[in-house]
Amino acid sequence: MSRIGITLNRHIMEQQREFPKATGDFTGLLSQIALAAKIISREVNKAGLVNILGFTGEHNVQGEAVKKLDVFAHETMVEALGYCGHVCVMASEEAAEPITLPANATRGHYAVLFDPLDGSSNTEACITIGTIFSMHRKRSAGTDGTLEDLLQPGKHQVAAGYVTYGSSTMLVYTTGRGVHGYTLDPSVGEFLLSHEHIRMPARGNTYSVNEGNYQYWHPEIQRYIDYIHEKDPATKRPYSTRYVGSLVADFHRTLLYGGIFLYPADTKDPKTPTGKLRLLYEAAPLALIAREAGGRASTGSEDILDVQPSKLHQRVPLVIGSREEVALAEEFFQGKR
Repeated sequence: MSRIGITLNRHIMEQQREFPKATGDFTGLLSQIALAAKIISREVNKAGLVNILGFTGEHNVQGEAVKKLDVFAHETMVEALGYCGHVCVMASEEAAEPITLPANATRGHYAVLFDPLDGSSNTEACITIGTIFSMHRKRSAGTDGTLEDLLQPGKHQVAAGYVTYGSSTMLVYTTGRGVHGYTLDPSVGEFLLSHEHIRMPARGNTYSVNEGNYQYWHPEIQRYIDYIHEKDPATKRPYSTRYVGSLVADFHRTLLYGGIFLYPADTKDPKTPTGKLRLLYEAAPLALIAREAGGRASTGSEDILDVQPSKLHQRVPLVIGSREEVALAEEFFQGKR
């Protein structure tokens, strides 16, 4: 049977039939995320035509200037999930504290974390940006979710995914049983299955990193970059560089074509000595997707999925991509080469 025209909801329902005890909560939750993504996509695609670009004059918990589109995406996610009946607590990269549900909202069994609009500073340049999300099962007692439900290591995620807003809008997710991608057809308003069982090549010949920070990197990181400037272990030629500066865009390319993306710790900003990317909103969900597609994600010394978070906005260095490429980078980062 042809898989052309398979909608996101239909594909989820087909997978749900494999679990006789499934309640449908996950299906409903992912459907709400897809709805939020459609609304955000609509605004991103017309951002240059309406008064939605620019800064609000406020700063988020990270100390970064908040853009109007960030606020819109954050509020859209909160509204889409707050009353869906499948969530017990939420956390957003834009909010300092956990987001509790309205008093009259039905509580569910999932804790959801999200970066509502990753890479939004690139909007004016029409560069791909995205939404990243992560789901955990509720672990705490009681009806309402707590910080305990949010501070779980990545290996306990029940699902993770992201949405790209670029030349097309694409939703990619995993439940630990492979990675699938769905492209939004704006003519019918549906996400259609376009990339079934995505597999990341074990090796690649491209790397992605902000080399403007080279002088601030630790020596072992500089040695690794110097090495791949000289040769690819397989071809004996230098790697090609591909860097967008939007995490979702850089990871999406790496997922499909292989290679490696790095955002290592550096000495440039004393406020972020352990790295810049957020463990719970960026690194952990992408790490689960990478693993399920055959790749890996590491801090350079520890698997990202094994990191136990201690705070909601914890930052980590990130090395993610093809399994063999990440292993090679770890050898340098750990002083073995």
